Amino acid sequence: MASAAEQLAANLNFGAFAKAEALKKRIWFTLGALLIYRLGTYIPLPGINPEALAQAFDANSSGLIGMFNMFSGGAVGRMAIFALGIMPYISASIIIQLLTSIVPTLEQLKKEGEQGRKIINQYTRYGTVLLAVLQSYGIAVGLEGGTNIVADPGLFFRFTTVVTLTGGTIFLMWLGEQITSRGIGNGISLIIFSGIVAELPSALVGTLELGREGALSTPLILFVAIMVIVVIAFIVFVERAQRRLLIQYPKRQVGNRMFQGDSSHLPLKLNTAGVIPPIFASSLLLLPVTLANFSGTGGPSWLSTVTTMIGHGQPLYMVAYAGLIAFFAFFYTAVVFNPTDTADNLKKHGGFIPGMRPGAKTAEYIDFVLTRVTVIGAIYLVVVCLLPEFLISYTAVPFYFGGTSLLIVVSVTMDTVAQVQGHLLAHQYEGLVKKAKLRGRTR
Repeated sequence: MASAAEQLAANLNFGAFAKAEALKKRIWFTLGALLIYRLGTYIPLPGINPEALAQAFDANSSGLIGMFNMFSGGAVGRMAIFALGIMPYISASIIIQLLTSIVPTLEQLKKEGEQGRKIINQYTRYGTVLLAVLQSYGIAVGLEGGTNIVADPGLFFRFTTVVTLTGGTIFLMWLGEQITSRGIGNGISLIIFSGIVAELPSALVGTLELGREGALSTPLILFVAIMVIVVIAFIVFVERAQRRLLIQYPKRQVGNRMFQGDSSHLPLKLNTAGVIPPIFASSLLLLPVTLANFSGTGGPSWLSTVTTMIGHGQPLYMVAYAGLIAFFAFFYTAVVFNPTDTADNLKKHGGFIPGMRPGAKTAEYIDFVLTRVTVIGAIYLVVVCLLPEFLISYTAVPFYFGGTSLLIVVSVTMDTVAQVQGHLLAHQYEGLVKKAKLRGRTR
């Protein structure tokens, strides 16, 4: 027989959605905020020559710059006020989380609950401003090194570029927090999601146009379409996969009554790190390219050599990308999930894993299982992220259909749909409580 929660979930429909006024307001707020973000990606920096910028970008759009442009929703190619996007905030968040496991003061703040989380978030904002200033200044210097890109190069142009790009990043950081608190879904993830989705139609049209002109064969385009569906199904399957550890609770006596011991599960996700490893790996590989591109000389000779070696399709790029993804998959999992703290919490609440002594032995067993699960998750991330690289390199398909972008799109969609279902279930429960004639309600 189905439980009450399962019956409520089965009864969710468009009628229930139409009655959830609070949910509709949240969705409209989210759509309005994302629309503001998309409008900002079309407002260019002051003092930029659009024609010269387009020529310089076209010469470098096939590498990591093109992928970064997709993450920003085309703002990099137009050098808009949101060209930095939300990436400085993500980089600052990752750095702060990594420092939390190293610096004792930050680790103590993490254990202080809500107050400590607010202080850590404030540090993350400061780090975002610092990274945005450094990156925007580098972009300003690089633009000045291009051919006729900047109308009036000099100190004033660098100052306005730093202020504009840093302000755009701060505004997106604030907008993402507003979406998280007043909208639906995670605001930062939805901003990246909207940027990727906005660029997918033009990439799809470009691929179909190449097929019409004969540059790509029809079987190859069909193969790419089937591959997209297979990769999406594979991502959904792995993201929902869990390794559940059985947790037992002993019998307890309350007064004269004896209650039977309960059992539950400790879920360990196959991909605990989420999309953080490929994003951070892409950011590190993008660093030398950012320094060398948009300049007339291309930088020092050694920097040009490194940039060439880590270009798309190069063996060094494939090896470095896979190695960084695997490294950050394990490192970030170790940061966000502490087996020792989990074992201590189970011991405090009287829970135990059958066959394992509470305390250190339980922590060792959880760490052993988590390590084996993370191996599978790291292999999954490497396969999904490198598959489009091989496709682009050996079949000359310009459509970046998978990898980090597809992983972000599928993961954010799943999380957002889960939050919508949670709001609908809460609305259903609220309606049941209002309609129910509970005993003692009129007292």
